Formats: sequence, C-alpha cells, structure tokens
Amino acid sequence: MADYPNLLAPLDLGFTTLKNRVLMGSMHTGLEETRDWNRVAEFYAERARGGVALMVTGGMAPNAEGGVFPGAAGLFSDADIANHKIVTDRVHDAGGKIAMQILHAGRYAYSKACVAPSAVKSPISPFPPKELDEDGIEKQISDMVTAASRAKEAGYDGVEVMGSEGYFLNQFLVTHTNKREDRWGGNYENRMRLPVEVVRRVRAAVGDDFIVIYRLSMIDLIPNGSTWDEVVMLAKAIEAAGATILNTGIGWHEARIPTIATSVPRRAFTWVTKKLMGEVNIPIITSNRINTPQVGEDVLSDGCADMVSMARPFLADPHFVTKAAAGQADLIAPCIACNQACLDHTFSMKIASCLVNPKAAHETELVLSPSSKSVGVVGAGPAGLASALAAAERGMAVTVFDRADEIGGQLNMAKQVPGKEEFWGLVDYYRAAVAQAGITLKLGQDASADDLRDFDEVIIATGVAPRDPRIEGQDGPNVLSYIDVLRGKAEVGKRVAIIGAGGIGFDVAEFLVTDDSPTENLDEWLEEWGVGDPAETRGGLRADGAKPDAAVRHVTLLQRKAQKLGKGLGKTTGWIHRAALKMKEVEMIGGVNYERIDADGLHVSFGEARERPTLIAVDTIVLCAGQVPERSLADTLEAEGIACHVIGGADVAAELDAKRAIDQGTRLVASL
Repeated sequence: MADYPNLLAPLDLGFTTLKNRVLMGSMHTGLEETRDWNRVAEFYAERARGGVALMVTGGMAPNAEGGVFPGAAGLFSDADIANHKIVTDRVHDAGGKIAMQILHAGRYAYSKACVAPSAVKSPISPFPPKELDEDGIEKQISDMVTAASRAKEAGYDGVEVMGSEGYFLNQFLVTHTNKREDRWGGNYENRMRLPVEVVRRVRAAVGDDFIVIYRLSMIDLIPNGSTWDEVVMLAKAIEAAGATILNTGIGWHEARIPTIATSVPRRAFTWVTKKLMGEVNIPIITSNRINTPQVGEDVLSDGCADMVSMARPFLADPHFVTKAAAGQADLIAPCIACNQACLDHTFSMKIASCLVNPKAAHETELVLSPSSKSVGVVGAGPAGLASALAAAERGMAVTVFDRADEIGGQLNMAKQVPGKEEFWGLVDYYRAAVAQAGITLKLGQDASADDLRDFDEVIIATGVAPRDPRIEGQDGPNVLSYIDVLRGKAEVGKRVAIIGAGGIGFDVAEFLVTDDSPTENLDEWLEEWGVGDPAETRGGLRADGAKPDAAVRHVTLLQRKAQKLGKGLGKTTGWIHRAALKMKEVEMIGGVNYERIDADGLHVSFGEARERPTLIAVDTIVLCAGQVPERSLADTLEAEGIACHVIGGADVAAELDAKRAIDQGTRLVASL
C-alpha cells in the first residue's frame, strides 16, 4: 500500500465498494465459445485470486445479428444463465467482482446479418450492413436491456455497455457511419440518442444496486469522428441516464493509428481521459498501455482518472495486484503488448493466451504438478527460461547453462529495436524470477555432455544460427550480420540494403532508420502518427497529418518472394510495422534474385528468367536471410546416449518466435 497508495485505495460506489482502483478490462478470449464453463470459471477466478477489484468479461452478444461472428457467446436462454452462474459463483468464492460486457458489433459483425445505423460497409469487414428501421432499432435496445437483466440473474455484479472502438453504439454517434435523417441521425442530440436510451433502460431494468459501466470513445482517431464537446455532452448524458462508471475507449478498430501495440508509449492516451475529469461526477477509468503498478500509480496521482483499466497485463500475470501489494513488482510477468497470442489469436479464431504466460486461458489443461526431478537446461533465452521457471514451479531442482554472460538470448537483440523497449522489462523480470525461484545459473559456460549426464531430464534450448544465403561476395567488408548490427558491434553506412524481409528484417530496418525512439517520447510519437487534441481537431486526427522524423539512413528492404513485404508479420500489428517503415521512406522490393555483392553494392535480378539486372548502390548490406537450428549439442548428447528434449529455435528455426518457444518450453515441462 505504501508503494502504490492511489492504485490500492478502495473506491466507494455507494451501494458497493471496489477494493482497489484496478479494473481488468474486457478481452475476448474465445473461452465462452468452447462451452467449457469450468474452464471459463477458472480463468476468471484465477484473476480474482490475484486481487483485481473488478473484472469485465469478453463481449457477450445481445442477439445473433450483434455477435462479432456467427455463434458468438451471449445470454440467450435459461441454460446460458445457469452456465454463466458457474463463472460468477467461482469468482465470488475467490473474493472478486465481475461485470459482463454487452457488445453489439454493428457493422463490425463478421456476418451477412450485420446491422448498422446506415448501410455503410466497414473497411475491415466484407459484409455490407443492413440499415435499421425504427422497429429494428427498438429490437436492438430491447435485446441489450434483456442481456443486462439476464446478467444480473446470472450473478454478475454489473454490466459494461460497449459504446466505443467503432462498435454499434459508437457507429450511431458519428457522421462517418450515421447518414440518417430521422430522430436517430442528423444533429448530435439525435445521434447520441441510442446510447443514452440504452443506458437509461438498462438502469431501469437492473435497479440501483448494480454496476453499469459505459465504455465511451474518448478519441475516435477516424475522419469525421466526435469533437471533444460532443464527447463531454455524451458523458454528461450517460451519467444522467444512470451509469455508475465511465470507462475509456481509444480509437476505432479501423483507425490507422496504433493504440495498444508495443511501439505505443506507455499511458499514451491518459491525457485524453484527464480532460474529462471534473466534467462528470461519476468515476472515470483510463486505459491503454498501462502495464506496471508504477505506471498505474502515476496515472492516478497525476489526476488522469479515478481508476485504471489493464486487460492484457492480467493475461501475462493474473496475480498482478497481489504482487504489487506485497512489494514484488519485479516478479510481475510483464505484458509486452506484442499482440501475438492475444489479439492475433482472437482475430484468427483461436483461444487467446499470452506470449509470456502460456497458462493464460489454459489454466485447467496446462497444470504444473509437483515433481522432485532434476533438470539441466542449456540456453537462457525465452525457451530455456520458460522451461526452467516451469520446472522450478513444479519443485524440480533446475540448473541453467548459457555460453553468454547474461540471460535473455535473442531478447537482448530485440530490446534494442525502437518500439520494442518493453523487452528490457521482460529480461529484467526473468532475472528476478530466476533468482526468486532458486534456479542455479551457470553463465559464460559451454555445457558439455559431462555437465549434463547426471540430470534426470535435459532440455536443449540453444536457439538459432543465421542461415547462410550463399551470395557471391557476402564475405566482403561491406556485409554485416543482423547480429552484429543489433548488438552495436559494427559501423553501418548511410545507404543500406537488407537481405530478408521477415520479422528480423523489419526490426533491423526500424533500428537503422531511427535515431531517437518515439516510443520513449509521447509528444514525438503523437506527432509521428498525426494524433491531435480532439478539442482542436475532430476525432483527434491532426489536420496536417503525420509528421515523422526523417530517416537517419536510406534503407532498401528486399526479399526473394514475389509478394507484399511483411505479409508474414503479426495479424494485428503487421500493418503498423509496414506503415512505420513507409513513413521513413524505406524502399521495399520483392521477387529478387541476389546475384552478387561487390564494392558498388548489391546486384539483383528479377523472376525465374533472372531479368532486369539491377545494382542497388549501397554502403552496407545486412544479412537477415533466416535462421537454422543450433542443435550441435543435442546431436552430441544423442550420440553419447544421453536423452534430451530439444525446444525453441533449436527445434524449429521459424523466425525468432518467442511465443512458440515459451509455450513449447512450458508444455514440455508440464509433461515430464
């Protein structure tokens, strides 16, 4: 409490008190759609045990047309109510509170049955929506009210009405999507009629002693979005309609400005919420890129909000709050905002989880039971550290070997990339967690067969080596490996060609074109992406657009495949990396053959016929042509009859996939 007096202070709502100022924000995990209600209950109960004051479920559809996809979960029957009661009972038994989010997707629904205020198709959906008539609007209101009543019957402590991120209610608010001329369109009083009416009727249906949160879009980040005066007008009307709390939404899903990715500065939008403080008399929650107790404490002490919402940090570590309260913030597994196992999974119709915590949403199946075995792990990168910590959690005696003088492996290169500063915190966490777990570290040591033969289990996590692209002239003085570049061990010229446009190629390009990372400077980041004050520019989009700093080098990014560069990047973050490099005028060329390298630069041709021979005149060529498994030690052990398990890059060298490596290491140890 002494460290975080604001974060851990209770919040009196009148009819109930929240034990601290931390909300676990809504995340769609896909668990409810599995219909395994014990699994759903355990996911939320584990977070309740971790001390969060109030949780909000993933979005529950009020009806078929409002679901984010066909078959989306909701409370449509008595059986649904009974199933959700399994969840709420488990959460209450664990000492927590939980609210159900009512999410109507509107034109974002991935369905031919989608509906909207006007027949304006979303750029992120293939389905044009049907424009609702008066009866259709009444049906949507009634169904949302019914969902709230059923939520109360199912034992929820409240509901959150989703009115932001470009979903149904948000679509009525702006002329970008609302072209109506009746009482639901036209002037702003008409456009805001629907969300206000939903909240008013929800409050009438659930009574006074029930939490009603309204998720309000504070800054739309789209053309023709809401003005700040309109945001304030809606906030006051929602308060008058009976909301208990206002939660914060930032940006529509179709906005071309990142809002929660790792390259977004921490607490990047809390200044927007602060503008609303004092305009209403109910608590305001702020959100987006708040991922440590100290950041949350600073946000509250700066007067930006009454409460903070953190969603993905509770995937990374369900015990975030209890660790903070116990003075163990260094042992909180950090959310690095990578999106790889959460949002990327959600948009690929997979169960969400977490890169740093594979047990997230898999609590009932990924169980680490007690064991007294001894385990030797070779490699202190993500795979090796994950397996070592999982083994220690089981009670195993663990020794980790690594030839390097520090832990982290490839993470120590990733953390050098502008926009990936969160990896510093991940390495720091691993260092603290390894020490706390009592794991023996033997750094600066090449493990041998003799070092490993006496362990009950041996895990090889020796990572990858760069793949040899076999280009004539690659041994020249103007050719560097990405390893030397990211470790700062080599001079790089002003004109650079990067061979290979996978994740590493994009990272190296970002590293080479950027001087000072805008992720470390909010004002620079806002200017780079063209974010303005919504009080001055409608929707928060600057009239003069994005203004990135000039690139410090001219970079050409190349690949052999004749397809869009960056196609294999993350589903929800790839566009950010491509846009960032485009703003830095990085030239991207696909479908090339690498003919040779000489003092003049890189010679390429195109297509199977090797046509259009071209010189790319550069000072430096950087090789990012993929990786191969580094498994020489595993081969030696097998030759000597010492059984071992090979994981991570040493097993499959598909890019530098920390998500797969950490998951594989954890699951291996669970199976031993």
